[in-house]
Amino acid sequence: MKTKLNTTQKLVLSAIMMALYIAILFVSQAISFGAVQMRLATALYGLTYIFPFLVFPISLANAIANSFGGLGLIDVVGGFCASFLTTGSIYLIRKAKLSSWFIILPILLVPALVVPIWLSALLKLPYFALVINLLLGQLVPSILGAVLVRELAKRGYKD
Repeated sequence: MKTKLNTTQKLVLSAIMMALYIAILFVSQAISFGAVQMRLATALYGLTYIFPFLVFPISLANAIANSFGGLGLIDVVGGFCASFLTTGSIYLIRKAKLSSWFIILPILLVPALVVPIWLSALLKLPYFALVINLLLGQLVPSILGAVLVRELAKRGYKD
């Protein structure tokens, strides 16, 4: 935004983004959980490029959403960690002053490489098969995330 957000505005935006992440995941849950998944909500990870204070809230939203997925505590904690690594990487991309197109990489690669670590054990499926499935599933959200950030930046949204 053209003016800095104050603490109250950051808290409100954090709550809205958490609710939006959970709502998108709930509405798209048929394609958001399991061995083959496309988590459209992960496009919101890109917002941490513009609003770095969303790193923790969006990661927490992932943990809350995963608590409804039926894979237990390991998926809740693992999802939080994977999300935190992804959004933290996006923050580092911003800090390095790289183009927002680079956010496609962590949104695509981190979940695809990290999530299968526990999914392969829980679902009794090969790690690399899950990596391929998640890479394909994260392709659309990663591009959507970059486009979202670029469109918001054009409209003057900058923290």
